[in-house]
Amino acid sequence: MSRLALDKLMEKFGDAVLDSHNFRGDETAVVARERIVEVMTWLRDDPELHFDMLTDLTAVDLLPAEPRFAVVYHLYSVDKKHRLRIKVPVPEEDPTVDSIHDLWGCADWAEREIWDMYGISFNGHPDPRRILMYEEFEGHPLRKDYPKEKRQPLLRRPEPEIAEVLARRGRGRPLEPLIYKDHDAEG
Repeated sequence: MSRLALDKLMEKFGDAVLDSHNFRGDETAVVARERIVEVMTWLRDDPELHFDMLTDLTAVDLLPAEPRFAVVYHLYSVDKKHRLRIKVPVPEEDPTVDSIHDLWGCADWAEREIWDMYGISFNGHPDPRRILMYEEFEGHPLRKDYPKEKRQPLLRRPEPEIAEVLARRGRGRPLEPLIYKDHDAEG
């Protein structure tokens, strides 16, 4: 069934599909980054394909190849029970791709992780900030040329600042002390 998806994609968006392959039932299409939102919207909304689930979204650093990066989307149709992988080549000189957050809300954190780890930003993302590393972290640690011995700034946050950040995020409730009752003593 996934072969059908690849064939329909080629028929509908032949100019946007840069390459495709089918190896042991693992259908993959390489799509031009300028058309990714249009292609993904169609894959989700086409009733015959109905890719209603984004199961994974990641990136790959292909250094020394050009383009250097690829953003990889794994789609699944729950009712049709087929899969499709979409790859988008991303050049090092302009590491940006349009966000698909509006299509699949679960792309939110994955796009932030890709930004954090690889430095690929997503145009139109509602919260484009680091998710795993702290804001002052320098560089993107999953890039192949990231120096593994690089020292990072050590930051110590004062307690009032931590409490303020937690309060802004709705987690700043003071902890109440736990009171344990001795059930044996009550008899």
